[in-house]
Amino acid sequence: MGNLRTKDLSKIGYHDDQLRSLVIGIASKNFKHHSKQQLLELLVNIKNNPEAFLDNDLTCKIAEKVIGKTTAPLFKAFDLRNEPVFCKTYGGKGIEQSARKQMELANLLPVSVQGALMPDAHMGFGLPIGGVLATDNAVIPYAVGMDIGCRMAISIIDENDVFLKRFEYQIKQALKNHTHFGMEGGLETRQEHEILDSPVFNQISFLKPLRGKAVRQLGTSGNGNHFVEFGEIELFANNTLGLPAKKYTALLTHSGSRGLGSAIARHYTQIAMNTCKLPRYAQQLAWLDMDSEAGQEYWLTMTLAGDYAKACHERIHANLLKVLGLQALHLVENYHNFAWKDQLADGREVIIHRKGATPAHKGELGIIPGSMTTAAYLVSGKGTSESLYSASHGAGRIMSRQKAKDNMTVSAMKKLLNNAHVTLIGGTVEENPLAYKDIETVIAAQHELVDIQGKFHPRIVRMNKD
Repeated sequence: MGNLRTKDLSKIGYHDDQLRSLVIGIASKNFKHHSKQQLLELLVNIKNNPEAFLDNDLTCKIAEKVIGKTTAPLFKAFDLRNEPVFCKTYGGKGIEQSARKQMELANLLPVSVQGALMPDAHMGFGLPIGGVLATDNAVIPYAVGMDIGCRMAISIIDENDVFLKRFEYQIKQALKNHTHFGMEGGLETRQEHEILDSPVFNQISFLKPLRGKAVRQLGTSGNGNHFVEFGEIELFANNTLGLPAKKYTALLTHSGSRGLGSAIARHYTQIAMNTCKLPRYAQQLAWLDMDSEAGQEYWLTMTLAGDYAKACHERIHANLLKVLGLQALHLVENYHNFAWKDQLADGREVIIHRKGATPAHKGELGIIPGSMTTAAYLVSGKGTSESLYSASHGAGRIMSRQKAKDNMTVSAMKKLLNNAHVTLIGGTVEENPLAYKDIETVIAAQHELVDIQGKFHPRIVRMNKD
């Protein structure tokens, strides 16, 4: 099969994004032996006379979509496997039993192919945070998570670490005036970005009412462990960025797709649970078949939410650098809470879900943060297939938010911050450094997965306050 692209489909009148991604998915699986020309001729025939193609298993889904037939998806019941699929655990000593149990359940799904558990793992909804799961032609909304495409981004700035001390006041003002945290509201200046013109907002009726909120929330951060912080990064010798080994000022951000991502997650999890019946205790792991309309639609909306999260980081970095008159030498970003099409070492095509785990293919760069007072690591992946090309996404919680609240006073937290030479704007005791695992232990547990390129220390941190 020649490489079929969306623009080839536009030329023959296939203008709808969902329809095009459905066609490309079905063609790459079932029409590998057709030439591009044969395939385009077939697609023209389906478009001109879809009824004639409804009885053929290979073409009926395309024909139904052309006609606009949206039958209620059939509901199917599934049993779990008797034996779990292969799953490698890293840093197992520090991982709570409940997270291991959750991962074990995911490894029993009939669509599961392989699993991996990262050293920062702890219990989540559906898949544990730090859980990685490869599936066969199926996407699990709750294995992606609520904050779709949540990402880390670091701008390495053309200033040495002295800049932070000298311009502390200006940095604090910039963080107060040009970042926004929490569920409601947005920045005072309306943010522009091409993501807001994405045709997907109009193609999927469920998304239309969400666009207004996406406009308001562009360039903002959420609750919990989301942050925007300035600090110093020491780049090590022979780093793959090709920058001199020394200390630089850096801007590090962590946030996701805001209200848009969580609405998409809730909507498609419900559809998955209604159409894919599993034993009650496994119901959160209900999946969507990638060949189904709902599966194609979720993939499209998940991708949109991921692009939106990226746009938010772009606006935060651009706004802060501009107001402080700074220049970025290099930007590194990576994201989690997402699903990717990928290949296993044996060549099998799979969907890899990373719920709170960093992609770490060979040479792939990422940032693994600790807490508001501990280091973050700039890393480069080693491409380990047993970890499904993944690493941890942070230090990982050891206390629930409630427990963190009960175990820390505001004055004790101030002391921790002072000792670490960190200034905090906003923030709550729920995010206190002792609520997290020790980042050094977590990094040590994944030396097979990543090479360390540099070490970042937070200095001025902005987070959401109660």
